Amino acid sequence: MAKVAKTNVARLLDKAKIDYELIPYKVDENDLAATHVADELGEDIATVFKTLVLTSGPGHFFVCVIPGDKEVDLKKAAKAAGVKKAEMLPMKELLPLTGYIRGGCSPIGMRKPFPTFFHSTANDYQTIYVSAGVRGLQLRIAPADLINYVGATATDLIKD
Repeated sequence: MAKVAKTNVARLLDKAKIDYELIPYKVDENDLAATHVADELGEDIATVFKTLVLTSGPGHFFVCVIPGDKEVDLKKAAKAAGVKKAEMLPMKELLPLTGYIRGGCSPIGMRKPFPTFFHSTANDYQTIYVSAGVRGLQLRIAPADLINYVGATATDLIKD
């Protein structure tokens, strides 16, 4: 197996002495959906989480990490963040704000720390997958370790 190049995410976790595993997968530029990632990994989509950046107005941002086949409930996300309303960050703002591109956005190592919320089902699994910060590489990690590391809160974030 080819050696996987360490991402900034992996270096941050190494520094914090947190156990994780980097899992490469084949990228399909036409299908960046988490369902494709889960299929490539041969894993249950419920364990493959996507990282979404939301805004509640100019200069106010927060992060929601939810199961890959679910949709974020903007009302629940706003409530979790303690704001009146929330909307998805426009795609063109993702890279300048976070340092990550669509399909490679990780809850770890963004340019600035943002309030972060995980959907509560993350804690139902021994390990979950999130992006390792680049397309084609996932991070397998214990949800409690990840949630603690990024200072996140676990709550209900998805549409029923």
